[in-house]
Amino acid sequence: MQHLTRDNFYHETAGSTLPVVVMFYASWCPKCAMVKPILRNIEKGQKKRIRFFEVDVDESPELSAKYDTSTVPAFWFFQNGEPVGVMQGVISEATFLYRLKKIFRNS
Repeated sequence: MQHLTRDNFYHETAGSTLPVVVMFYASWCPKCAMVKPILRNIEKGQKKRIRFFEVDVDESPELSAKYDTSTVPAFWFFQNGEPVGVMQGVISEATFLYRLKKIFRNS
């Protein structure tokens, strides 16, 4: 997963021709640490269809506020630069894949 900050967030999410998943996380969050390997595994299987990014909420508080990530981990889904879905908390790989297919069904 590529790391995003406010400097490159909009360029990467709006400029992508592929759907985008952004994981908002915190380095101190144990649930985030549990989910990261799951997301990386999903990323391996979806690399040609979906781009995956991560944002540290403490490093980019303005992005955290804009996307209301008071609960981490939070996953925002973007299509053509526009948010099309969000999930929060610990999510199993099967549930995450199911939601990806539902949200990005036309991709």
